Amino acid sequence: MKYIVCLKQVPETEGVKINPETGTLMREGVKSIINPYDLYALEAALEMRKRYGGKIIVLSMGPPQVEDALREAISYGADEAILLCDRAFAGADTLATSYTLAQAIKKIGNFDVIFCGKQAIDGETAQVGPELAQKLDIPYTTYIRKIELKDNTILVERVLDDGYQLVQIGLPLLLTVIKEIGEPPLPSIRGKIKAKKTKIIVWTAQDIEADPEKIGLRGSATQVVKIFSPPPRGKKEILTGSLEQQAKKLKEKLNAIIGRKDGTSSE
Repeated sequence: MKYIVCLKQVPETEGVKINPETGTLMREGVKSIINPYDLYALEAALEMRKRYGGKIIVLSMGPPQVEDALREAISYGADEAILLCDRAFAGADTLATSYTLAQAIKKIGNFDVIFCGKQAIDGETAQVGPELAQKLDIPYTTYIRKIELKDNTILVERVLDDGYQLVQIGLPLLLTVIKEIGEPPLPSIRGKIKAKKTKIIVWTAQDIEADPEKIGLRGSATQVVKIFSPPPRGKKEILTGSLEQQAKKLKEKLNAIIGRKDGTSSE
């Protein structure tokens, strides 16, 4: 079995700030981390390898510093790492990103399962996984919390708003997973040593035979014009005290609001 895990390095949400003049994210000095949902994808691959054997390749697109995220994935237990790094990839939207990843996966060759997190916390689009599957012309399903290999097919539990759906799909395929799949255990000392020694493979646009018109800004159907924080709505108040005290205060305030609206007593 060969598993490919798509990872993205994102700014840590607590450190994100917006430039008031340009309306863009200020990434300078902001710590970068592996997209948390992609760690769940990595755990899914690790569990599959543990149960059924195989090899895990982690794949990411971005600037040279993304190598840190790939080494972290190696420390968790991945076998190999590939970084797609080229100035021509800059400014890619989900369409251009999925095309670039697809070209790299075609170069990797035969695989059984591609794992993606359900979405990235810096974009929240949840589009790259399904778009990647479309470009590779393979079946996919999303929001997976449980996976089982059965008769050379994959049986999964797909979470819905009101329950879950059992889906059985043939190989190869792509899955996007959610938090319920589990998180990888903390890296061991041996894993950290391996991560330090492992050579990260770097591919450019030329290496993956990418069409210049389909990558980066040139290949993007959408562009971010401005990012902004919505204005605060209404008055905020933080309740203090024990849970019982907070509950009592909240009840009093809600009763007061209801009383003002219908003209009755707030008792």
